[in-house]
Amino acid sequence: MVKRLFDVVVSLLGLIILTPILLLIAILIKLDSKGPVLFIQPRVGLHNKDFNIFKFRTMVVESDKKGLLTIGNNDSRITRIGYFLRRYKIDEFPQLINILIGNMSFVGPRPELRQYVNYYHEDDMVVFSVRPGITGLASIAFRNEVELLKNAEDPEQYFIHSIIPEKLKLNKAYIKKRDFFFDLKLIAITVVRVLTK
Repeated sequence: MVKRLFDVVVSLLGLIILTPILLLIAILIKLDSKGPVLFIQPRVGLHNKDFNIFKFRTMVVESDKKGLLTIGNNDSRITRIGYFLRRYKIDEFPQLINILIGNMSFVGPRPELRQYVNYYHEDDMVVFSVRPGITGLASIAFRNEVELLKNAEDPEQYFIHSIIPEKLKLNKAYIKKRDFFFDLKLIAITVVRVLTK
């Protein structure tokens, strides 16, 4: 209850306070490239149910048809403003809406695409016992994931067979250890690392 109350209050305050900045970002995205301001994509969340995640669009339209994974920070599909938004995780701000309506939390396992969830084993399904989050143990550990994929010989296979299993281990560890103060610690670590990147 404390975690959910925190999520609702902070996400609502965040949306109210950040409204002018969010509007400015929306304008910059529209001026920078053709397409919608938001990127909306189905992800797998609580109880293994799909939901739509909201992000600021950082890539050219229909870039997902050229691959679902972002390969390196200099991926040619990333827009000029998109590079900046990704660098400082500003593209994640619309997920405050996801948190407010209840299909995400500030801290939890990062929600994955269904096609990658299909590689999970039965004991991995425990990650769906909690709301997915903007940040978490796995998100912090793999903050440089796009660069790891860039250096992989086969990014898709490396993601499936190396990154996903490691993320699942960390997500399971989080679920065992999680409490409100641990969440606050992970949020603080995330903020510091983003600001000092």
